Amino acid sequence: MNIKTHNKINPKLSGEVIELAEGKTATVKLETNEDILADDKGLIHGGFIFSAADYCAMITINHPNVVLGSAEVKFIKPLKIGETAFFKSEVLSTEGKKVLVKVDGFKNEDKFFEGTFKCYVLDKHVLES
Repeated sequence: MNIKTHNKINPKLSGEVIELAEGKTATVKLETNEDILADDKGLIHGGFIFSAADYCAMITINHPNVVLGSAEVKFIKPLKIGETAFFKSEVLSTEGKKVLVKVDGFKNEDKFFEGTFKCYVLDKHVLES
């Protein structure tokens, strides 16, 4: 796999790319760990779930200048320590620089997250003037 974007992502916090069909689909695997816990009962913080889903959307497009514009997400069920999450994406549409990506999160065969990410492919890096 030739990863062209978000190459400084920490896989312990945001997941690891395990499949990529650039511009079409991707799969990111998130192994739950103590660094992403929300409480002493083993609940994984939703921010890390969102991060892994966002990373999956970015990797699907796999362009060095892709950024997130907005997202609509739903946390269906909790994720807890000891569970492995898989985020699977699919490009829904492309209009010019805008790409709409659907991402679903699964633990085993059970869907626990779903989201739609509106991404933009810019001519230059968002931090370049």
